[in-house]
Amino acid sequence: MSDNNNAATEGGKLTLATVERVLMAASMGLLCLLTMANVLVRYFTDISFAFTEEISVALLVVMTLIGASHAFATNHHIAITFFVDRWPKLLGAARRFAALCSLVMFGLLAWYGVSMAWDDYNFEVTSPSLGVPQWWYTVWLPVLSIVIVMRLLAVLWRGAK
Repeated sequence: MSDNNNAATEGGKLTLATVERVLMAASMGLLCLLTMANVLVRYFTDISFAFTEEISVALLVVMTLIGASHAFATNHHIAITFFVDRWPKLLGAARRFAALCSLVMFGLLAWYGVSMAWDDYNFEVTSPSLGVPQWWYTVWLPVLSIVIVMRLLAVLWRGAK
């Protein structure tokens, strides 16, 4: 187990990494249950639960963003190491550059996500299947993007020390 994983479970403390793992597992479990229920109902009754697609997409977005946050914090994200493998002295600079690029991207995603969620709220957009306010789904994009930005700032802060 890596140091980050040991730190997350050390002494039974509830850490952000532990919360992220639980949320990812809960999202995946709920997604599997919804999809299986839809498949079984379709198979046995020829009726589809149309709302499951709406909820499944929202769960996939939540699970992906929580997973990205966890990957950045534990340094398990995908990396292209072509240059670093050839010039190991570039490792520190390459990690900082990658973190800064990710910080800008998720900062923009949070900014535009807030705008999208606000528009959904302001114009009272409802979801196609369930008819619930669409901002219930879209609000998670900026919220989780801000969590990722905070994680990236922590990564940059740790790297500066």
